[in-house]
Amino acid sequence: MKAIVQHEFGGPEVLRLAEVEAPEPIPTEIQVRVRAAGVNPVDFKSREGKGASSSMGGFPLTVGWDVCGEVTKVGGGVTRFAVGDEVFGMPWFPREAGAYAEYVSAPSRHFEHKPHALSTEEAGALPLAGLTAWQIVVDTIRVQEGDDVLIHGGAGGVGHLAVQIAAARGAKVIATARREQAEFLEGLGAAQVLDYRDDDFDRRCADLDSIVDFTGSYGERSLAVLRPGGTMVLVPSGVDPKVHELAAARKQRSTGILVEPDPVGLAGLCDLIERGKLQIEVDEVFDLEQAADAHRHAEASHGAGKIVLRVP
Repeated sequence: MKAIVQHEFGGPEVLRLAEVEAPEPIPTEIQVRVRAAGVNPVDFKSREGKGASSSMGGFPLTVGWDVCGEVTKVGGGVTRFAVGDEVFGMPWFPREAGAYAEYVSAPSRHFEHKPHALSTEEAGALPLAGLTAWQIVVDTIRVQEGDDVLIHGGAGGVGHLAVQIAAARGAKVIATARREQAEFLEGLGAAQVLDYRDDDFDRRCADLDSIVDFTGSYGERSLAVLRPGGTMVLVPSGVDPKVHELAAARKQRSTGILVEPDPVGLAGLCDLIERGKLQIEVDEVFDLEQAADAHRHAEASHGAGKIVLRVP
């Protein structure tokens, strides 16, 4: 099969198209012919030797965890899928999944049936970002109806999904983004959008139930607008020990998070999609052999939504 491989850590230029052996499924696994693979910040961080690289094994490596495609083989014991089913998922994370390729094999419960309402590219963009947002909003914060939630980086690949999931649970969502992205976010359910360039969220918010920071920039300042007993989740950098200490002194909770494969979360995302409560914004689509260009675009982008590789 064709796959994007790298033999060293470095810039986008280390990503090369190559012929490799296709992975075969063992019992409880399925083989999927990949049609679309999402591009996430962890992909280019891992390419550089950071991110999930320490969990991926030796060279050559193939980055990528977002998958949408068709089941081509079914291992023994699998009952949820049959050959020909359209599926999407986030297999193996943080171990190597090799999504930038024509085929992947992984446990069947790392996948879910693709929602009919989504295109292949939209479904390929959703799993890692969608599960990150779901596991923050639903599992970690446990957002309830009437909660006030501040989301820093609300227009990003994960942020715009977190906005929708929180709004669907009845929260009042305040998002920081560029002023020109306000209409987009309001259309997704944000009650208020603050331009982060004005740098004044801590003068315009108070006594919030929860805060999610997808930028990694506002840890200590955000605590000042979080109520006692509230929760702050910082992504992607985790939590500075000083922020932990300050939060504990204020009787607040602060935590980082690392997304996990999650069939329950995937089913929850599908339910929201089927009820018209969740949409995935795709910024741009590149062909598989353009993976290096996709990474350059992703690293330079300040746009809304996700970047996707199409696998012909």
